[in-house]
Amino acid sequence: MATTDAGGEHVERPLVTPEFLENRRYQTELAETASGDHTLVCLPTGLGKTTVSLLVTAERLHAVGGKALMLAPTKPLVQQHAEFYREALEIDDEDVVVFTGEVRPDDRAALWDDARIVIATPQVVENDLVGNRISLADVTHCTFDECHRATGDYAYNYIADRYHADAEDPLVTGMSASPGDDEEAILEVCENLGLSEVAVMTENDADVAEYTHDTSVDWNRIELPEVVVEIRDAINEVIEDRLDQLRELGVTNKSSADISEREIQQIQGQLRDLMNNDQSEGYQGMSFLAEVRKLRTAVTYVETQSVESLRRYFERLKEAARSSGASKADQRLVSEPKVREAMRKASDYDDLHPKFRQTRMLLAETLGIENGERVIVFTESRDTAETLVDFLSDHFTTQKFVGQSDTDGSEGMSQSQQQETLDRFRDGEFEVLVSTSVAEEGLDVPEVDLVLFYEPVPTAIRAIQRKGRTGRQAEGRVVVLLAEDTRDEAYFWKARNDQKRMKRELNELKSVAGELEARLDQTGLDEYEDAEGTASSGTGEEETATGQSGSTGNGRGSEANKSADENDDGDGQAGLDAFADDPSEAAEVDGDATQSDGEDTGTAGGEGTAGTAADKGTVATAGRDDEGDPVEIVADQRELDSNIARDLSTRDGIETRLETLAVGDYVLSDRVVVERKTVADFMDTLTGGDRSMFEQVGDATRNYGRPVVVIEGEDLFGARNVHHKAIQGALASLAVDFGASVLRTSDEDETADLLEVIAEREQEVADREVSVHGEKQSKTLPEQQEYVVASIAEVGPVTARTLLEAFGSVEAVMTADKDDLLGVSGIGDVTADRIREVIASDYDP
Repeated sequence: MATTDAGGEHVERPLVTPEFLENRRYQTELAETASGDHTLVCLPTGLGKTTVSLLVTAERLHAVGGKALMLAPTKPLVQQHAEFYREALEIDDEDVVVFTGEVRPDDRAALWDDARIVIATPQVVENDLVGNRISLADVTHCTFDECHRATGDYAYNYIADRYHADAEDPLVTGMSASPGDDEEAILEVCENLGLSEVAVMTENDADVAEYTHDTSVDWNRIELPEVVVEIRDAINEVIEDRLDQLRELGVTNKSSADISEREIQQIQGQLRDLMNNDQSEGYQGMSFLAEVRKLRTAVTYVETQSVESLRRYFERLKEAARSSGASKADQRLVSEPKVREAMRKASDYDDLHPKFRQTRMLLAETLGIENGERVIVFTESRDTAETLVDFLSDHFTTQKFVGQSDTDGSEGMSQSQQQETLDRFRDGEFEVLVSTSVAEEGLDVPEVDLVLFYEPVPTAIRAIQRKGRTGRQAEGRVVVLLAEDTRDEAYFWKARNDQKRMKRELNELKSVAGELEARLDQTGLDEYEDAEGTASSGTGEEETATGQSGSTGNGRGSEANKSADENDDGDGQAGLDAFADDPSEAAEVDGDATQSDGEDTGTAGGEGTAGTAADKGTVATAGRDDEGDPVEIVADQRELDSNIARDLSTRDGIETRLETLAVGDYVLSDRVVVERKTVADFMDTLTGGDRSMFEQVGDATRNYGRPVVVIEGEDLFGARNVHHKAIQGALASLAVDFGASVLRTSDEDETADLLEVIAEREQEVADREVSVHGEKQSKTLPEQQEYVVASIAEVGPVTARTLLEAFGSVEAVMTADKDDLLGVSGIGDVTADRIREVIASDYDP
């Protein structure tokens, strides 16, 4: 960056709107550092991390050109950043483009080409990269906001990998007020995003201190009323009873209801061992453990949220127990006398929780006595958020702020609703915003006088994010409500200790930034050396992908060569050596197999003869032309819940495409479609659901010549309390009755390898093209009738058929009274009551 504007009142830079940005020395210094290398920028919440990123973006667009990409974890935050960039930069508003799930994929592809700055949620960019809709080649600055999220499988990690690999002149800036709980966590974020510099400013820095204000934190301890304690104790007695039964099975010696999640995991591990040995005690114990987990959730609701939240939770449990295929744990739990007694007391209780009165008092103090203007109340539970809004609205102007998904009968908020609510809050149209975690990160809500935590949060990062909503332009206050002798206590101590450690770590991080950078440099060197040791050309990662996948075929057998008559062996079966990989030979053709960016042929229609290289042990490349067309794999959009499509999209010579597939999960050629099921999914399709496994495979068989079923995961025969012969019967039916190939993989990596091998055999060796076709078969009249009855009260397909056979028509089932229903085999009181309730109750939306 050319200048630091020291001493000026406003920042004066190319592309920056004149007299718009206050010149803060710490921001320009951080931007100077971030302009020079891939940098982690750490700055306390509310002190303008976005301005730092904007200054770097302006510098890069002016000096280097290309386009900038800014990623933020939530849609409201994306909109906020877009508004700021349009105001702060002297570029046309339409050159700053917002990418969220509300913009159609085809529209995003067109907008991307013309945009100078794209501000997006990471999941959308991830989808577009996997689907080959956009290219990062000309992105000259990529910002990861709230970059502490860059752990595990979060989309930031995939995008960072692709950016460093694809961009011609990359520069990464990661921004966070709380990058990690300790040095190792911060290192992980840096490594995942490819950051090599660390720039830290704390509230103790002189340049920063003048822009910060004190934020006091008060912990208000609250005693539970007697009735709430009685409800909790009744539930805890049931937990202890179930633990006694688990002790009798020999899988634990715990008897106290305050058992930890770690101890529950240990019990689960021992039960799995019993199930693997086909011991019925394992299945029985898993059912008891499921009850323990649900009951512990109920205790948390009544202790820390409200009796109303507990009532809602119990209602959901009762609905689950009534549904088709309900677990024995659910049915046993809702019929347990002590649980029913707790439910009765909860229904009779005419109060919510003492936290509600305390909340109202604190708001009256802040907004009334102290003449405050705005308050944010944070809660972990949407149930509690909605109840709080109802409770507080009698005294204050109050609005909720929740995520977009609809959950458990609660409607989410659309992006436009979220934005409108925030705008109204900023403009002072209402006083109190009651929010779930969606408003924790980065949202610009200035001059909030009070941040109220309805309950403590267990992580330092989230606590810091929430605290950052106050104390920006004036002194602020944070109050945390804590129910005594509850889980709140444990979260209180954990968060408090973590925050102390994080503050210490940030100060230490500032002092040892150079040492941390040296560690990051050494990590990069080690990875480079590992790659050099793995491959003589290209990167080690590319060579590993080729070697694992068996991408090159080595003269693959009769089916790949179109017919047994074309196989040199003449017996219709390839030998094992035909499937072996030869890394040295693979390396020879790796250059020919590379596809240039932006090319999207969708076929493998070049010249070549399959199988002719088998005798020499070289790689068969039929179907590729001299430019090396990529192997194409079409994945269903919904498969992005796994890492398989992402993994495949990063492999050399593989081009992925995303579509909403009517049939299957992956299309690998004109005849091969793959239906992928995890072990849990496979068991679910056998025990119920809108479309069974057999319906799905039937659709695949009707539309593709070689349907493949991949069952992914371990312990197929021990995952559920289902007899092994029933599972074997289902597998046999898929293979014999439907003609599907049933293949097993242990995890997502192995599934990706298998898909790559099949796709390469089909497209390179067999010279077949990718063709997406087919549709789900429309239901026959009997199937439609079964569907209607099965959906009445979630009775399920088996019971639906029984009812239709007994009554003869859908109309007769609908008009049957309870006694008639009870006369049908398999229909009990609960199911009969539920059917009559759904059919006969008045519609009350």
